Amino acid sequence: MENINDLQNEVKKFRDERDWKQFHTPKNLAMALSVEVSELAELFLWDDNKSSFDTAINKREHLQEEMADILIYLLSMADVLNIDLSNAVIDKLSKNRRKYPIEKSKGTCKKYTEL
Repeated sequence: MENINDLQNEVKKFRDERDWKQFHTPKNLAMALSVEVSELAELFLWDDNKSSFDTAINKREHLQEEMADILIYLLSMADVLNIDLSNAVIDKLSKNRRKYPIEKSKGTCKKYTEL
């Protein structure tokens, strides 16, 4: 795969071969995405920050699968809503650069409203 559009086309092809577009409503995709993110988070449940790195190593294959599921549903939602994720990411990074200027945000995890 070369880029995000190639991935989106592969996901769309997979969906269409199975006649699943009828089920891919914004609500259903948002819910499925939420479930998959929860499954990813569950793998780290009760880990402290340090042990979460061990979990990432020990459960790498499972983590990769959950992350892939998340991306698949996100690409599906972008397709259904006709959103160009590449442009959306560039636009969001531009907004975040203004909200989190380096001189105020470097080395801190404070929200922009607290800087």
